[in-house]
Amino acid sequence: MFIEVNKLTKTYYVGNVKVTALKDVSFTLEKGGFYVVLGPSGSGKTTLMNILGGIDSADSGKVIIDGEDITSLDAKLLTNYRREKLGFVFQFYNLINSLTVYENVLSTKYLSKNGLDPKEVLETVGMWEHRDKFPFELSGGEQQRVAIARAVVKNPSLILCDEPTGALDFENAKRVLELLEDINRRYGTTIILSTHNTAISRMSNKIIRLRSGELIEFKDNPSPIPAKEVSW
Repeated sequence: MFIEVNKLTKTYYVGNVKVTALKDVSFTLEKGGFYVVLGPSGSGKTTLMNILGGIDSADSGKVIIDGEDITSLDAKLLTNYRREKLGFVFQFYNLINSLTVYENVLSTKYLSKNGLDPKEVLETVGMWEHRDKFPFELSGGEQQRVAIARAVVKNPSLILCDEPTGALDFENAKRVLELLEDINRRYGTTIILSTHNTAISRMSNKIIRLRSGELIEFKDNPSPIPAKEVSW
């Protein structure tokens, strides 16, 4: 098993109000799959993704990824985990505006010991011809493709995508989904995508559905559809 989440719990306070972001969430995922975390705003999706990504910490429970309990790692080892094993794609791209497309991708390649060729990756995402442009010269869909390239170039075993289509129109969202599908197949990268969009879950190998911090559904999808057939 590649990912094991066991009784994961996370609470925080908004003023004097206690909010349970995750409550005893447990599931397992195999390597190389395409998985969707589904739920409305406030369901705990981003909290789960941040804990899987070593950005946030849990109050209790365990997360074991590729045999390593990341919930027990200190700050230095968590940094190494994020550098070596993880790629992250955010809703709002988080590109460095003062760097070109090529420089944005190159900046993460050397965070990993086994980084890929930036040219190959930019060609894969269809952005090589835009390599000398700056982020402000690109559309939202193009920026998200660069953000995906930046995650992929590290050659991570896991890519976490937190609402990667949330800021895009339908056509660009479909292109991003098709690109993530291609990355999953081409490189064998495990991908976990969080979304509120039920239609996207139809392309997932397994569906992880959250509501108010609780896991209300965890099921196999025996017949995932290709991204090009997803519609909403």
